[in-house]
Amino acid sequence: MQESIAALTAEITKAELNNPAELDAFRINYLGRKGRLADLFDQLKTVPAEEKRAVGQQLNALKQQAQARFDEAQQAAEAAADNAPANPDFDYTLPVVPHALGTRHPLSLVREEMLRVFARIGFAVAEGPEIEDDWHNFTALNFPENHPARDMQDTFFVAGEGGGMVSSGVTSESETPKPHLLRTHTSTVQVRVMETEPLPIRRVMPGRVFRNEAISARAHMMFHQVEGIFIDEGVSFADLKQTVYYFVQELFGQDINIRFRPSFFPFTEPSAEIDITCLICKGAGCNICKYSGWVEIGGCGMVDPAVLENAKIDPEKYSGYAWGMGIERIAMLKYQIKDLRLFTENDLRFLRQFEAL
Repeated sequence: MQESIAALTAEITKAELNNPAELDAFRINYLGRKGRLADLFDQLKTVPAEEKRAVGQQLNALKQQAQARFDEAQQAAEAAADNAPANPDFDYTLPVVPHALGTRHPLSLVREEMLRVFARIGFAVAEGPEIEDDWHNFTALNFPENHPARDMQDTFFVAGEGGGMVSSGVTSESETPKPHLLRTHTSTVQVRVMETEPLPIRRVMPGRVFRNEAISARAHMMFHQVEGIFIDEGVSFADLKQTVYYFVQELFGQDINIRFRPSFFPFTEPSAEIDITCLICKGAGCNICKYSGWVEIGGCGMVDPAVLENAKIDPEKYSGYAWGMGIERIAMLKYQIKDLRLFTENDLRFLRQFEAL
């Protein structure tokens, strides 16, 4: 043991500690948990009892010597690095590396602004799944099987067994049942809210929806909606119109013209399309408004009594209104964007225009 201590003392004294690599090697070889000193301490149990005290003191002194040597060399290396001359090959007049910050996506900006407007008049947010069943997407909303209105929403059905996805606008009696689908509107969340929440109900439902449509400047197979529903006693179409007026004027300004066009939706009666003056061409006519001067921003109407009955709500006592709007369409009008495809192309030149927002 004495010979081992003497040999290790000589090694520690002569060890070179001139650079970070040698410092790290010294620490591992001599001070580490599996180093040479640790091995000698393990061998201490083999030393006769009358010699253990003296040998232990020698080992402790050697460990302190090694640690002191390491600390001194490490401090000297740090001081040398602080006092090292500047690199003559580096150009200190170069500009700093830019720290680029990300931006909010325009659809996220518009979505949050729409929700803030509705929150000011008492509408809370509700969300639901994007993969739905036939009941919540169609049947509960007064779309009977084989109803022609189903053909208006060319749907991505999710196959039950074997996976895969098929597209169909209408399901005939001879077709294999397809119980699940990618939701075609966020009206599915309206059904879930009516089935589970106590009355009165005042909710908005933002989310992503899917339809098998040709992608163009005005349409996409995936887009975003914000829908809303209000159910209580004595709710009328006048309440719906005032809600729409408030929303449009808060979002676009007090001088925006609004019109309601009679329309048809299976889940509302009466129903109407909501049009506002095209903000891109100021009513003069462009490809976005199909040269009419008006742009449709959504649909609305009084909740059909059959929909209330499907949700176990008494239509004799309660009434309500509902509406739905596309977030992309609102964003296009608000920011004067003429091609809907820009929202999903991830072109940084387009997205960086919204840094100030």
